[in-house]
Amino acid sequence: MDSSALLFNQLKAAEPFFLLAGPNVIESEEHVLYMAKHIKSITAKFGLPLVFKSSFDKANRTSSKSFRGPGMVEGLKILEKVKATYDIPIVTDVHESIQCEAVGRVADIIQIPAFLCRQTDLLVAAAKTGKIINIKKGQFCASSVMANSAEKIRLAGNPHVMVCERGTMFGYNDLIVDPRNLEWMREANCPVVADVTHSLQQPAGRKLEGGGVASGGLRELIPCIARTAVAVGVDGLFMEVHNDPLSAPVDGPTQWPLRHLEELLEELVAIANMS
Repeated sequence: MDSSALLFNQLKAAEPFFLLAGPNVIESEEHVLYMAKHIKSITAKFGLPLVFKSSFDKANRTSSKSFRGPGMVEGLKILEKVKATYDIPIVTDVHESIQCEAVGRVADIIQIPAFLCRQTDLLVAAAKTGKIINIKKGQFCASSVMANSAEKIRLAGNPHVMVCERGTMFGYNDLIVDPRNLEWMREANCPVVADVTHSLQQPAGRKLEGGGVASGGLRELIPCIARTAVAVGVDGLFMEVHNDPLSAPVDGPTQWPLRHLEELLEELVAIANMS
């Protein structure tokens, strides 16, 4: 059994759930190594399978002036070091088909961003790496769309696919989480993941001094959405975590503080075990 099939089976069998977690973007090698060390230590206390997440490039920032990350070449070197140092699998995202082969040499899970969840060429290129593919549901999509997106991965010869709920647009600057989607997405016949942090974004909802806008968020509701997801019975949780969200260069308002991670996971495991 190849490594992708082995990891996929381990995640599917995880009890009560697996966790994809880490800082939104690679800020530095030192920072991601620090985060990986501490998140692994915390998840190990609960026996939760961990896949470490961080992005090498945030290609869809609200402003062209915003921090994007170190780029693919340097970012993959850093993620490879995290993987080797702490012996944990890696998930990171791609935005263009041309990135997939290189990313697939390092990442164990390739993530398709929500805005790109229907892009056939990107889905096929990611699938052909043979790695597990996690497809974020577009904020503009019905849950039924994800069955088609997952099938594109399978038709490209890769059975290792997951789908991820990350909220639905509600007006112009807000998202809502419809728990029914967590059940309806089962129609994709694959593991279902709940992104409990991005789903609380308020896209372009925060005005900046001097003009312009940035995305805000409702960090205080992360436990609420996470409790809902594990009570419904998702297979995995996606959660962005940061040691100092207030100073995070990307998505600070929706990253969960590292210092509160253990407390939250303890509660979520208890809820899941009662469900």
